[in-house]
Amino acid sequence: MLDFTQYGSGGLSSGAASVTTADGDQPLLDAYSNAVIGVTERVGPAVVRVETGSRTPGAAARGGLGSGIVISPDGLVLTNSHVVGSSRQIRLQDIEGVVTDARVLGVDPDTDLALLRADGARDLRYASLGNSRNLRRGQLVVAIGNPLGFESTVTAGVVSALGRSIRSVSGRTIEDVIQTDAALNPGNSGGPLVSSAGEVIGINTAIISGAQGICFAVASNTAQFVLSEIIRHGYV
Repeated sequence: MLDFTQYGSGGLSSGAASVTTADGDQPLLDAYSNAVIGVTERVGPAVVRVETGSRTPGAAARGGLGSGIVISPDGLVLTNSHVVGSSRQIRLQDIEGVVTDARVLGVDPDTDLALLRADGARDLRYASLGNSRNLRRGQLVVAIGNPLGFESTVTAGVVSALGRSIRSVSGRTIEDVIQTDAALNPGNSGGPLVSSAGEVIGINTAIISGAQGICFAVASNTAQFVLSEIIRHGYV
C-alpha cells in the first residue's frame, strides 16, 4: 500500500455520513447490510492474495505482499505495480487456499498497475470492470483484500471525491483517482474497489499516513486502458 504523507491543496475530505439506529431506520440498515453482503459474495471469490518471490525469509520486503482481482476466466489478474515490483516470480492464492504461479504480462508504474496471468488457469471466478465515469460522490463502495495479511477482509464506505491526482512511484501524476473512506491497510494494495452493483470501479492503491478515512483507488477506466495496452503491446 502506497503511503502518502504529502498531498495537494485540493481540499481532501471524507464523505462518511453518520447513521442513527432508531427502530425506523432498521430497514435502511438491513438494505445497507444486504448490499455489502451481496457484493462480497459476488466479487469476494475473485480476489486473490499476491505474493512475490523476492521476499527475504524473516524480513518484510517492500511490495512483497498484496491483493489482486481476477478479471477474466482464463486467469488475467489486475494488481498494483508496487506489489509486483521487479519480481517475476509471483504466486496467487485464491479464497479456497489454492496456490497458483503467475507470470507478469506487463507493468505500468505511471499508473501503479500490473497485469498478471495465472499459469495453468482453470475456470476461475472473476469480476467485471465497471465504468468509473458513472460514479457519484456519496455512492456506496466496498473494498476487498488482504490487509496486513488477513485474507478476504471486507470494508465498506462511500466515494468521498472524484478526479483526484496523486503521485505514482515513478514520479508521474496519476489522474482521475477515486478517493474513498473505505478502510485500507498495507496488503489491500491491488485489491478491488467495488460498487453496490458488484462491478470493479477501482484498484486500491494508496493511503495517507496519519489520516483517517482518506484512501485512493485507480479508476477502472484507467485500468481498462492500461490492460488493453499491455495485452496489445506488452507495455503502455
